[in-house]
Amino acid sequence: MTLIDRTTVDVMPAAAGMVVGQLRYGNLLIGAGTPYKWRKLTGWEELPEVDNGSVPRPSAHGAFLGRLLSQTRTVGLDEMIVRAPVEQLGLAVETLSAGTALVEDEQPLLVHIDERGPLLVWARAVRRAIPVELGYAVGTVTEAKLEFEATDPRRYSPAVQHAELGLPEPCLPWHADYGHGPRGIPASAGDHVVYNLGSAPTHPVVELHGPVDTPRLTNVTTGAVLEYEVILDPGERLVVDTFDGTAMLPDGSSLLTAASVECWPEPAFTLAPGTNCLTFRAAPDAPADPRAAAVLRWRSAHW
Repeated sequence: MTLIDRTTVDVMPAAAGMVVGQLRYGNLLIGAGTPYKWRKLTGWEELPEVDNGSVPRPSAHGAFLGRLLSQTRTVGLDEMIVRAPVEQLGLAVETLSAGTALVEDEQPLLVHIDERGPLLVWARAVRRAIPVELGYAVGTVTEAKLEFEATDPRRYSPAVQHAELGLPEPCLPWHADYGHGPRGIPASAGDHVVYNLGSAPTHPVVELHGPVDTPRLTNVTTGAVLEYEVILDPGERLVVDTFDGTAMLPDGSSLLTAASVECWPEPAFTLAPGTNCLTFRAAPDAPADPRAAAVLRWRSAHW
């Protein structure tokens, strides 16, 4: 199974061409204007099953509050109808079969059900049922079913958002820096506000560009920190995929072992729903080169 940077996958052309009532799985379009109609969609607007970490109190009412962790999202199309001229039904069925074949890697599944526009999950087809009954002989299949499984249960906006932070310019006298120590207050850079327009935390891909000594990115809103005890040369780039939990140089070298003691586990660095205040800093005594940058890419995430 291949790990890919999903924020580099452009689904906007596919999303822009969809209308209400359509789904697109990879290159397969289902719904309005196609031979494949559906009457019932399950698992899309529902919350996925949840693992509840709350533990009953042994000698009191209630429970100790625990985390709620969502399981996979299963999306089902029930009561589907496949209809085509009888001499073309075989082609329509073959197209549906090929488009929902078993694959190793998850593919984009876009669902457009109302005026809010399409949302995106990454999924694989795990079930397909195409009954062959009397109607097949006249070009109609009824009660067909499809089922998709998304290991990441969040639904994403198709558009990828971007933000770039530079290091602070020469600093004003230090008085507070979100608890980072005497790294100074930026005169005009180093801080940025970004937005997750959904209801679920989302994992950004972070690129740290040199020249920079000990790059540190902090989400002040959540308290999460990414910091690596490394010197990145001019043009060198460290890519941190917070969803996959990787920190890689372009040559494939992992720098997870360069994480500082203050660095959070990469998957714990998320953008919370709403406003997120970010800061980008380097080692206190290192010069602030204007070429250094922290570049983020993310999609807003929805439950």
